[in-house]
Amino acid sequence: MPLITNHSDFTVRPATAGDCPTILAFIKQLAEYEKLAHEVVANEERLMKSLFGEHPSAEVIMGEYQNRPVGFALFFSNYSTFLAKPGIYLEDLFVQPDMRGKGFGKTLLAHLAKLAVERDCGRLEWSVLDWNQPAIDFYRSLNAQPMEGWTVNRLSGDALAVLANEG
Repeated sequence: MPLITNHSDFTVRPATAGDCPTILAFIKQLAEYEKLAHEVVANEERLMKSLFGEHPSAEVIMGEYQNRPVGFALFFSNYSTFLAKPGIYLEDLFVQPDMRGKGFGKTLLAHLAKLAVERDCGRLEWSVLDWNQPAIDFYRSLNAQPMEGWTVNRLSGDALAVLANEG
């Protein structure tokens, strides 16, 4: 992942293992904003293993303003059978509240769009909470299209274990 700078003092770079404490802090801040802090069980050890271990499950880019981390994007590869191409799924995008409105979120997304093009991906996609109007407005300003008619489904915890044991 190349290092890029889109603002004179804002840099996007690939995260390193040493960023795990900052990534965890950003995840917790995002969870607070989304009113989901009670669901966070992530810790530095889990992040280290899943992001920088033998088989990384996702990638992270860090956004730094004047060499200070102020945001991040965590993403992973997915696949479209209809396009017969890989894609990038953005799991989390976060910019600290006092740094919002400066174009940093857009710069992080533009970096992911460049990665998607470089990797010959068919799409870049993500979910947004239906009550998060500032985020919805931001994404629409980028010409992102909401996927009407689609509902996200999830199996986790006991439900996931039960189904796994039925197979």
